[in-house]
Amino acid sequence: MISAQMVKELRERTGAGMMECKKALSETNGDIDKAIEILRERGLAAAAKKAGRVAAEGVIETYISDDMKNGAIVEVNCETDFVSANDEFTGFAKNLAKQAALTNAKNVEEFIAEKYIADENITIKDALTNLIAKLGENMNVRRFEKFVVESGVIQSYIHGAGRIGVLVEVSCEKTSDRLSGLAKDVAMQVAAANPLFLNRDQVNQETLEKEREIYKVQAMNEGKPENIANKMVEGRIQKYYKENCLIEQVWIRNADYTITKYVQEVSKEVGAPITITRFARFEKGEGIEKKEENFAEEVQKQMQQGK
Repeated sequence: MISAQMVKELRERTGAGMMECKKALSETNGDIDKAIEILRERGLAAAAKKAGRVAAEGVIETYISDDMKNGAIVEVNCETDFVSANDEFTGFAKNLAKQAALTNAKNVEEFIAEKYIADENITIKDALTNLIAKLGENMNVRRFEKFVVESGVIQSYIHGAGRIGVLVEVSCEKTSDRLSGLAKDVAMQVAAANPLFLNRDQVNQETLEKEREIYKVQAMNEGKPENIANKMVEGRIQKYYKENCLIEQVWIRNADYTITKYVQEVSKEVGAPITITRFARFEKGEGIEKKEENFAEEVQKQMQQGK
């Protein structure tokens, strides 16, 4: 009899998927050591050993429902751009984007514990472990975000083969084909201009004070008297808003328009106010420290260890 505890122990020791562990234990009549050997022979016990390696490559994937009322964005990481272009890896990411749009999970841990949308017999975590073993690299599901809108649309944009992904939510009481086009334009704006905030209300006081401090030091270093420096600081704060708040940015497709002006114009066409409600912008590997190996140093280190 193969118990759940035996399967759990084998999974923890090998990092292999649940079904693979169960199969190996059945073949060895419950002998865990022999099951480990079988999994190693099949290349399925390698995942745990790879877990410490940095996964800063990968792909951003999005999913939008047919009615454009539901959408999600995910980042799935791997170690090399070679694997990030692999069909099985990208297929896995696409499945997760769709699953993220349906999930009620509040964080990644809850998300990967769910049954996998492409195979209800395993969890997302199991599917990930199996893929790690098959493709030979550490991987992880790093983050996801889900948008749902009642009145309006959700659109997405992927740039550079999954290097940058954007999800945008636009609200409007009227239904119009123009909404989808506007939302797509805004998603492209977010990808290209990388706004930090939707509007001024989202800029926290701490950020503003830090910027003011930097600008004041800059002005004083330019030899300006304090009263002039203070005026310059406020001018630069206004510039900061225009560069970093999405609705105040100059539209990348027409420099005569800000995003606000563009939205106002489409609102007139539609006959109802349009509001950009929120956005999410994921850039592959951002914030992950990728270890850069120096080959010459590595060889030298090995030679010294060999002495």
